[in-house]
Amino acid sequence: MVNRMVYTAVFVGMAALFGAVLYWQVDVIHRGGPVMIPIVMCSMFAVAVIFERAYYFVNLHLGKDVEAYLAGLREAVDRHQWKEAQALSDSWGGPLGRVVLAGLAAHDASPQEIDELMAEAAHDELPLVERHLRWLSTLAQVSTLLGLLGTVTGLVRAFQVIQAKSGATGNPVSPSDLAGGVWEALITTVAGLTVAIPTILAYNYFASRVQDVQFQMEKSAAIVSGARRRRGQHAAG
Repeated sequence: MVNRMVYTAVFVGMAALFGAVLYWQVDVIHRGGPVMIPIVMCSMFAVAVIFERAYYFVNLHLGKDVEAYLAGLREAVDRHQWKEAQALSDSWGGPLGRVVLAGLAAHDASPQEIDELMAEAAHDELPLVERHLRWLSTLAQVSTLLGLLGTVTGLVRAFQVIQAKSGATGNPVSPSDLAGGVWEALITTVAGLTVAIPTILAYNYFASRVQDVQFQMEKSAAIVSGARRRRGQHAAG
């Protein structure tokens, strides 16, 4: 827990430093005003989370056929070949395999107990599958709001110029006098949306992958508990 907090603090500091460097070195970002610094930070966080989640889901089922695994599992448990089912699930790995192993380890227990064990295992695995997804949703919303904030501050700056120019000299305000505020308003809006749109798309995609994994865990649990129920019915008959 402490290490995670340290890593997060270091990454936040690096993101803030990178945003400040870009603010002073890149003209377009500088024209967007100080609000561009947290927008750049949001973009870095979003890219980091997207790459981490993409790596996780690619490795989760890379080169594996989920339907073939479920078919092999069903065949093994229907024949009461528990060791073969355990070996198959152990080689499969991931949250799906660990949930099945939790049920197979207690295959002599009652169906209700097996269901509870697999439900508990799925409850433990799901946070790992959903890891960081709330951050993506939050970053998309925050980026949009920061863009809106930049729009407002840009307009405030433009009106301040109008007031200063008209009040001091009484001369009409030229478009060039307002350019700085308009630049800030437009650039921050574009930057905020540029970060928010792909981030929310990535969030929705990963959320659908989470639902797929959850469905697969439920399906595999139903296979194991169903086989145990059928065995109990045969024994009772």
